[in-house]
Amino acid sequence: MKNIVVFASGSGTNAEKIIEYFQDSPIASVTHVFSNVKSAGVLDRAKTLNVRTFTFSKDQLSSGVVLDKLKSAKADLIVLAGFLKHIPKEIVEAYPDKIINIHPALLPDYGGLGMYGMNVHRAVVENEEEETGITIHYVNEEYDMGDIIFQESVEVDYEDTPEDVAYKVQQLEHEHFAPMIEWVIKESEE
Repeated sequence: MKNIVVFASGSGTNAEKIIEYFQDSPIASVTHVFSNVKSAGVLDRAKTLNVRTFTFSKDQLSSGVVLDKLKSAKADLIVLAGFLKHIPKEIVEAYPDKIINIHPALLPDYGGLGMYGMNVHRAVVENEEEETGITIHYVNEEYDMGDIIFQESVEVDYEDTPEDVAYKVQQLEHEHFAPMIEWVIKESEE
């Protein structure tokens, strides 16, 4: 049984879907939700689903406190589900190919520092893109530059607002993220 630790900064709808997906799984479970925001909705969602939570400061993320907590949690896989901070080199090195992220665009487009959430969706609409989507990828030391695991696209209609695009992308996230996490775990065991 693999231990998944989810990192999230926001409301936690993706984290909730992942927790629920693995609740009765024979291969993995979400044991902890880590957040850098003490008031994040994800913490309430996790507690409702009986998943332990841990909040930390930016200093604790880079000082080794979070890495120590990951080790004590016996994390096998780290999943970034709306986590808005850069993962420090020490954590990436301690968990090579064991950290995955979901990005709300088709990387390499609309990736990098500051490109998250509505920032991405506004840029997609402003640039009159005909499609957007999600990218699930491994995390390395650079924002959104890790090897791509999976992408799925969705059409952007001419009249779509950034909010419309956000809704479409979130539907893709909810449909594909948890199954792709399972796939990554199974692949790592072969």
